[in-house]
Amino acid sequence: MASSTGYTEIPTVNPLAHCDPSSDASVLRKAMKGFGTDEAAIIGVLSHRSSDQRQQILLKYQQGYGRDEDGAGAEKGLTGDLVKDLKSELSGKFEEAILALMTPLPLYLAQELHHAMQGIGTNERTLVEILCTRDNQSLMAIKNAYHHHYRKKLEDDLRGDTSGDFRRLLISMCACSRDETNCDPALAPNLAQQLYKAGVGKVGTDEAEFNRILSTYSYPMLRLVFDEYKKIKGKSFGDALDSELSGDLKLGMMAVYDCIQNRAAYFAKELHDSMAGMGTRDRALIRLVVSRCEIDMGNIKQEYHKMYSKSLEHAIKNDTSGDLKKLLIGMVEG
Repeated sequence: MASSTGYTEIPTVNPLAHCDPSSDASVLRKAMKGFGTDEAAIIGVLSHRSSDQRQQILLKYQQGYGRDEDGAGAEKGLTGDLVKDLKSELSGKFEEAILALMTPLPLYLAQELHHAMQGIGTNERTLVEILCTRDNQSLMAIKNAYHHHYRKKLEDDLRGDTSGDFRRLLISMCACSRDETNCDPALAPNLAQQLYKAGVGKVGTDEAEFNRILSTYSYPMLRLVFDEYKKIKGKSFGDALDSELSGDLKLGMMAVYDCIQNRAAYFAKELHDSMAGMGTRDRALIRLVVSRCEIDMGNIKQEYHKMYSKSLEHAIKNDTSGDLKKLLIGMVEG
């Protein structure tokens, strides 16, 4: 589907035509019932169903096996609750990825935001990745899931865990009130001048003005503004953000800017960074694949290849192993 992103979104995981959730539930049951666990069967089902279809499988599993009377399942301790049974059978990062798939996406991302703010320190990069890259409808669904699950408002937790201009940026994103439709080219030169005056054109930086413009107007409108900015300054607005800002605010505003320019390229870079250097940021890698595979993973793969001269699949194969690798590749290959 076409969107404000400026490209036609290509998912790699699509709803399976003629899906039979009850039969899928039976396959999963058999995969967990005997001696050992058939991980390949679990991957085969769950990596090729949409989020809605996985929720249907969950219901059919409970309907079919909620009261365990077949003996064999009971002996092994299977409960008839698919999520509980998967937890008892799986472990490690593979378990983490499967449970992510079994959670409705808004709730999963709400849980990831909560995790990013838990304990000592805050994972600002996760907050930015989730809150600075989504449309109003997606953000509203995440906010509602957060409130329902934690009995607290997301904005209140963000206020308690972040500060200053960075907090203002995240709260602005949570307003879910970006104009997503209007694009009046006649406004672009004036808005570009306002951005110039708030940054390079003055001593110090008016971060609030940057925030207002980046969080208010539609992506197509802002792309025109950035084109006009380049005419005024001879450099991109991204260069201005890079030189004018620092720390978490720079991280957040650069994410907004990069997503407006090319959202698929932003996520390609995030995927690359999750696997770069020593060790893998597995949690980020899992979240990026799970949260984008039904939206625009096809576009992200194209950008990844352009940016890094190798396929995303190749990078994942080199950086992960075992069942986690098979699951991620299943979702990315489509």
